[in-house]
Amino acid sequence: MKRRPMVLPLPVSLGFKTLAVFSPICKCFLLFCVGHSTDTSFLLLFCDGHSTDTGNCSGHPPASPPPVTTPEKREKKMKLNKFLSRLSFFTLRKPPVFATLTIPSYLRVDRYLFTTSDDTEMKELTDYLNNLKNYEKSGVPKGAGTDSNEGFDLGRMRRLMELLGNPQSNFKSVHIAGTKGKGSTAAFLSNILRAEGYSVGCYTSPHILTIRERISVGRSGEPVSVKTLNSLFLMIKKVLDQAVQLEGGRLSHFEVFTAIAFNLFAQEKVDIAVIEAGLGGARDATNVICSSDLAAAIITTVGAEHLDALGGSLESIAIAKSGIIKHGRPVVLGGPFCPHIERILRDKATSLSSKVLSACDPGNKSAIKGLSKLYGKPCQSCDIVIQIEKDFQLFIELFDVKLPMLGSHQLQNAATATCASLCLRDQGWRVSDGSIRFGLEHTCLLGRSQFLTSEEAESLGLPGATILLDGAHTKESAKALADTIEMTFPKAKLVLVVAMASDKDHPGFARELLSTRKLEAVFLTEVDIAGDKSRMTSASVLKDYWIQASNEVGVDILDYGVEDCRNLLDDQSDYSVVEPESKTILATESSLMISMRVGNQILRATMGDQPGIILVTGSLHIVSSVLRFIQR
Repeated sequence: MKRRPMVLPLPVSLGFKTLAVFSPICKCFLLFCVGHSTDTSFLLLFCDGHSTDTGNCSGHPPASPPPVTTPEKREKKMKLNKFLSRLSFFTLRKPPVFATLTIPSYLRVDRYLFTTSDDTEMKELTDYLNNLKNYEKSGVPKGAGTDSNEGFDLGRMRRLMELLGNPQSNFKSVHIAGTKGKGSTAAFLSNILRAEGYSVGCYTSPHILTIRERISVGRSGEPVSVKTLNSLFLMIKKVLDQAVQLEGGRLSHFEVFTAIAFNLFAQEKVDIAVIEAGLGGARDATNVICSSDLAAAIITTVGAEHLDALGGSLESIAIAKSGIIKHGRPVVLGGPFCPHIERILRDKATSLSSKVLSACDPGNKSAIKGLSKLYGKPCQSCDIVIQIEKDFQLFIELFDVKLPMLGSHQLQNAATATCASLCLRDQGWRVSDGSIRFGLEHTCLLGRSQFLTSEEAESLGLPGATILLDGAHTKESAKALADTIEMTFPKAKLVLVVAMASDKDHPGFARELLSTRKLEAVFLTEVDIAGDKSRMTSASVLKDYWIQASNEVGVDILDYGVEDCRNLLDDQSDYSVVEPESKTILATESSLMISMRVGNQILRATMGDQPGIILVTGSLHIVSSVLRFIQR
């Protein structure tokens, strides 16, 4: 049968690009031709078998026959199809089904602009939430995440959901817990399911710029709109008021917003929801999903974060996170885990007759083959092979997957999401290999190995600077970040700008970054945590931890202030003290932007022919602060 192209306008604003891909959503080739204005962007669909149009979403052939083509037109189409086939890793499949496809957010230069008026447009909702207890601002009480008398009262959340009609029972869910990697795994899995054409609800935390980021619904993956969120809030506000009163004002910010997310997913009739737990698992507000509504549980990693809130040991943390496992429902383990920690998770699954599949099973092989550029930004070319034979019969081979999410830890998250996709396929969900590849290759998150564009760097007053934002805040994530930089920029000179919350392992975080490679300078600064100073660590306190860590790893430092750095830069004759193979400058400065600008001056003075990177890290809150400066 003949192929016929259809042209659709795409409302995007980019420089000219042409991109050919196969869409598992449309079951067809896509050719993106993006011009210099919103009026010159088009999407061409080359469908297998017949054309598809927006008025005929069933996939059946149109009533009227296709127009007769001339030999010249056939020759042009043949050349174009040949060009497309060289760019695609997939074969055409029947029948084509049309669904809306949006340009990936990391391609869009306006990706920050959606938050400009959020504060005023959502004032009633944000004021309501701000009047509730917010543990992200105040910190979580000791033992609050454990399944004990000290733990959060999950009954409170269940009573709220009952008042709202238990909306979480209207759709299937994948529930994700873990110390690290759960947000990235949720993003990978959500995009895989969207690529297959499902309407997906995704709930994650925390957010970077706007609370709307926590909720996405439908096939686009975009944050929920202000209008939709406001409308839903006003519709259920009386029920929320009743619940707050019945609970004596003890309902929290996270509990109420989680309830709003579940209501939205039910209202929008999503096919499936991907839910990230906030803290632990057993007593988390998201853990109101019963076994009959759970498609699968995922536990990504178990690490030493929120120790006080989760019982004080890795074992107690594993027990808390295993609380999302439900009777008879499959469990996907990310890992790698210490053997005794994995045994805790597997024993819990066995006690609930739940099958377990692990991304770290011996038959699974994942490897980073090399680095390349994707849309002008670094990406890693990876192979992912999953072959599981115990309890499940699952197999997939994906070669040369181009992941925009960098690092071996992100490859592990991608492998975990792939295992979860195969687990869903095993249950009867339609998830093609092509959709898995497409979802993995089109996932990118703010604040995870995020390189700013040259325009963004210039807007910060740092023209020509290479700036990397990463929300790493644990010892493990610091090591993963250091390894990623070593892989992508092995010869680059580094200046760190660090701000952290008070409840983190500051010495462990510092040791990992100091022991990996020579740092030109480390600037310790301060930012609000969740919009409040109560959990902020002062620059002077951070300095003590970094001095302690430098002594432990044997790194010589120069204890400077920013003014000392400026004086040093002014007198180039004395600047030999910071030449390679000598000391690292350690400076404190409460202003984030001053830290970045002086750090850039140091890089420019020492780089020579080598590249230089300003790395902003320590929390997602410092990432948020930088992006807000760009907004302004």
